[in-house]
Amino acid sequence: MPANEELSKRERQIMDALYMLGNGSAKEIATTIREPEALDTIRVTLGVLEKKGHVRHRVQGRRNLYSPTQSRGEASRSALRRLTRTFFGGSPGKAFLTVLDLTGDRLDDEDLDRLQEWVTAQAKKRKGK
Repeated sequence: MPANEELSKRERQIMDALYMLGNGSAKEIATTIREPEALDTIRVTLGVLEKKGHVRHRVQGRRNLYSPTQSRGEASRSALRRLTRTFFGGSPGKAFLTVLDLTGDRLDDEDLDRLQEWVTAQAKKRKGK
């Protein structure tokens, strides 16, 4: 399980590439992020990410293939939990309302319908307790 620490911009970029690829070599990652000249930096950063527990590698022939240790969904949930603890006192409701406040004018009818259904279902669950 990866440590609960922030990732640098470069680390996030590499992780995004790995999630897109599923697994890949440093060269494949460099190609994916369109920075073939950054191959040495990517190799070093992959080592850092491995020490932090975010990636693992296996040797295939003469190259190392890297893959994320968590699914993108697990990593997203972990990041959201940290964000919620840090900025919203651990309150998912406050975080949710802030996101709605930022995006409310861009929600389409389908999104609003799904939100209404979710709120109604949650209210029913509470009354059923």
